[in-house]
Amino acid sequence: MSGQSLLVPGEITPVRSVPGNIRRPEYVGKPAPTPYTGPEVQDSDTVERMRVAGRIAAQAMEEAAKHIAPGVTTDQLDKVAHDFMVDHGAYPSTLGYRGFPKSLCTSLNEVICHGIPDSTVLRDGDIVNLDVTAYINGVHGDNNATYLCGDVDEESRLLVERTRESLNRAIKAVRPGRQINVIGRVIESYAKRFGYGVVRDFTGHGINSSFHSGLIIPHYDSPHATTVMQPGMTFTIEPMLTLGTHEYDLWEDGWTVVTKDRKRTAQFEHTLVVTETGAEILTHP
Repeated sequence: MSGQSLLVPGEITPVRSVPGNIRRPEYVGKPAPTPYTGPEVQDSDTVERMRVAGRIAAQAMEEAAKHIAPGVTTDQLDKVAHDFMVDHGAYPSTLGYRGFPKSLCTSLNEVICHGIPDSTVLRDGDIVNLDVTAYINGVHGDNNATYLCGDVDEESRLLVERTRESLNRAIKAVRPGRQINVIGRVIESYAKRFGYGVVRDFTGHGINSSFHSGLIIPHYDSPHATTVMQPGMTFTIEPMLTLGTHEYDLWEDGWTVVTKDRKRTAQFEHTLVVTETGAEILTHP
């Protein structure tokens, strides 16, 4: 495993501005979003708008990823994604969500999720997860991926590759009529082949006009995830696999989640709509 020193919080820059003509999600400026009470199955118009939001989110993530290199700060990656979304008429969904101060999440090495972009400088050998969500035309599109920074050790590289594969396998398991827990069953059984931990307390979620609708998509085989998938249902799958334990600690910032044993972790995510025969990925660039 990499011999990198553990991460520490950096300095957070002021909140980036969004032009006034760009529509904000209802939760901006509030301590929490209004609970979603609508359907998990979306009509064709909503799905089409989600394709647009998903494409912008995917392209913003790709654009930020082009800048991943030793010496670059995570705040610089935030600026790239922020500017891209704003330039395309989208609001960065994380900005102001429950007080989150930035326009994407940057989770490095032992950070499972929700890392806040700051003055942290990327180092040769880091693995870097970017989590980008765009809001436009009243709906969200949410995706993330883990990237290699410079010369990454083999154990970490394989973790990233296999986490991506676990998402691909989970997407192929989506079928109308199946229970949600088939998704976690596929991910967990694949991860166990390599002795990886599967994070349990942070999950995929329903998404539409709401960033998080209340529908939970576990990445392990949960006996409680008995909701039956239906055509038109929209949600994310976003497995988080670890080289060690799935247990975690939370930094004092209230957001940054790190593995309890400080071993590395990777994550990949797409927003999907259930079709008559499987799933369509809505976060294609």
